[in-house]
Amino acid sequence: MHRIATRKELQHVLCFSIAYLALALVFIISGGNHEFLLYLAVMTVIIIAVIGVYKRAGLSRGVLWGFSIWGISHMVGGLVPIPDSWHSGDTTGVVYSWRIIPGYLKYDQLVHGIGVGLVTWLCWQALATRVRSHDGSFLRPTLGMLSICATAGMGFGAINEVIEFIAVLLLPKTNVGDYTNTGWDLVANLVGAVITAVIIRIIWQRNYPGVDLSKID
Repeated sequence: MHRIATRKELQHVLCFSIAYLALALVFIISGGNHEFLLYLAVMTVIIIAVIGVYKRAGLSRGVLWGFSIWGISHMVGGLVPIPDSWHSGDTTGVVYSWRIIPGYLKYDQLVHGIGVGLVTWLCWQALATRVRSHDGSFLRPTLGMLSICATAGMGFGAINEVIEFIAVLLLPKTNVGDYTNTGWDLVANLVGAVITAVIIRIIWQRNYPGVDLSKID
């Protein structure tokens, strides 16, 4: 069972998040980046949603800070330009297009994977706080429960793809990418969800070494 963040810890994360979103808004307005006004609105909705889950189910400080830092990576990705030496044949403009591993891993894909991983982690913590096993004990990270959390995380990633599609339809110029880019984003979502589910199970088994999860999957 995780330790639920205190109200003061939540306030620290919230103040930090509001500060960098306000700074991002200044860059968006000054740079005329209308696409990112949509993403700024989405980030605001995500913050409100995370606070709502915290109030109803309880979340750890790690999850709260994870979403806040992920938000910064999202803002940096769309607003900060990359130097010419970072450009390759399929990259333009900003950090989101940067190929961290040329020909393979894109910054955008890394952010997608981390975001979906965080949602997977959030879903697990919310369920672990509110739901009990059939014998009344704390919920265990069985294969079934982790699959539900990972699927929920990937569902969030799919919603993000819908938002990007709306941006393409509404705005004359975006940096969203083509169908292949969407496909790789979905792959990154899957990888992020699976890795997070594995980490949750490993940590739980270290904390409760006497429980054989293979018998209750």
